[in-house]
Amino acid sequence: MSTQPLIQRRIALPTRVEPKVFFANERTFLSWLQFTVVLGGLAIGLLNFGDRVGKISAAAFTFVAMSIMIYALLVYHWRASKIRKREDGPYDDRYGPTVLCIFLVGAVIINFALRFSSISGTH
Repeated sequence: MSTQPLIQRRIALPTRVEPKVFFANERTFLSWLQFTVVLGGLAIGLLNFGDRVGKISAAAFTFVAMSIMIYALLVYHWRASKIRKREDGPYDDRYGPTVLCIFLVGAVIINFALRFSSISGTH
């Protein structure tokens, strides 16, 4: 009897990726972009119709919108690459949306803080 273990061979079968997985990735990307368009519209409104405080807030909201656009593009390509290579999941990002929400809350706080300081400074 041989003391060497038996060699187990596995046959690699190609896994089938359904088209709806690619479409779900694209739909998520477009949803993020829709949010950035709304946020960019808010920034343009503040820029066009606001005073000095509105312009500063518009810059903060524009920064957040551009950050979300870049994040959405990077995650879309990352997921598409993993799907194309048929890598195992998960395909979710646990920290990105949280960081982006913190940026958004920071922009809102900047807006309120500047607005209240300008109101209290004029009276």
